[in-house]
Formats: sequence, C-alpha cells, structure tokens
Amino acid sequence: MIVLRAALFQLAFYLWTALMLVAYLPGLAFDRLVIVRGQRQWTDGTVFLLRTLAGIRLELRGLQHRPRGAAAILAAKHQSAFDTFIFHLLLDDPAIVMKRELLWLPIYGWYCRKTRMIVVDRTAGAAALRRLVADGKAAAALRRPILIFPEGTRAAPDARLPYQPGVSALYGQLDLPVVPVALNSGLFWPRRRFIKRPGTIVVEFLPPIPPGLARKDFVARLTGEIETATARLVAEGRRGTGAAAPAETPARSDA
Repeated sequence: MIVLRAALFQLAFYLWTALMLVAYLPGLAFDRLVIVRGQRQWTDGTVFLLRTLAGIRLELRGLQHRPRGAAAILAAKHQSAFDTFIFHLLLDDPAIVMKRELLWLPIYGWYCRKTRMIVVDRTAGAAALRRLVADGKAAAALRRPILIFPEGTRAAPDARLPYQPGVSALYGQLDLPVVPVALNSGLFWPRRRFIKRPGTIVVEFLPPIPPGLARKDFVARLTGEIETATARLVAEGRRGTGAAAPAETPARSDA
C-alpha cells in the first residue's frame, strides 16, 4: 500500500508541477510577485497531494518566532526535497539561498531568477561569500526573510554535518536576528528514495538568536539549538511511526 500511495503521489506531483510551470510562464513578463504567488500556490497544492495521496501531514510549531513583515535570517536543517519548497508557503516572499546549478533547469531556473533567489557558486570560494552577503543585503532592504540551509546539503535524519561559513557571513554582516528551524522531514520523504512514509512532518521555528554575538559563539549556539531540536523531532517522529533508528548513519549526501 505504501508503494502504491507513493507512486500515485509521484505521478500527481509531476503532473501538478508541469501544469504550474507552464501556467505561470506569462507571469515572467510581469512583476516578480506574480511568480511568488505561483510558488506559494504550487507548494499549497503539493502539501494537499502529500496529505491525500501519501498520508503525510504537516505540523507547524513555534510560529510566534516566524518573522512577518521584517527582514530576518532563517537557518534550517535540511533532510529532504520537501525542505526546498515548503518555505514558499511558510514565509512571505522568501529569498532562498540556493546552488547555482539549479538555475540551469529549464523554466524552474527562470522562475528563480525572476523571484531573486540568492544564488551561490560553491566553486567560487571567498567571492561566493561576498556575493552572498551583497545579495543578502539587497533582500533585507526589501524586508524579505532570507532562508539558508547551513549544512549546504541534505543530510540523513541522524547525521550532523559541519555548518558552512555562509550563515556566519550573513549573520556577521547583515546585523539581523537568526531564527533556527528544526524539522524531521527526512523520516517521511527520505533523500534519494521513491518511498514516501505516512506520518507527520514537523517544522519548528525556534527562538531567534539576536545579532552581535562573536562568530564562534554564534555558530556554537546555532548548531546546538538546531541539532538538539531536530534530534527531539526525529525521535518523536520515530515513536509515532514505530520506525527504528538506522544502525549506521551516512555522513552526507548531495544537495
């Protein structure tokens, strides 16, 4: 039954995505907020398909910490493809830090350019950090929330990867609070897997970290808060599904 439900979701997801990609093409000629609304609508439809076909529900916690109408940096755990789109629904006009290669995707890449996502060339070293900060400042000037995945790639639910310097660069240069975000999406939409497991994905916004901390103190606090909350959500999700922890946790995966 799980395989059948996953297959039905996958088919519906691809059809829905293709429909939305084509339907919003004329929006490229108008204000970028037309495409922002399209991204939100696509995400809303995908959440509906997950719930009705795959048996995956969404639970939100800590919404009082979610920035509304003000610039802020959000640093989120990254376990699943689910994380790459759900924040279109949870945040107002987010500027999402993404790898440059995604711009090469037909139509999708055009939409990312139109909505002014923050693109990082991971081969450019220090120049990439300077561009990240400059684009972050431009997004903050428009009072947009900036979303970054500090690990820079998806990780299995039990993996703890080093946090890359991008989040520290944004924190140090933009003088904005950072809202940590924990989740357990990898339990239900696993990376590199066709199967979607029924259950409840929890996304939890944690109390913001105020600006002004020393870099070392900031990284320690951010890492501790995200990883501790994520471990709690993963354990809670496993209790709900009766799934056991894996005997061995892969160290990392591609983005």
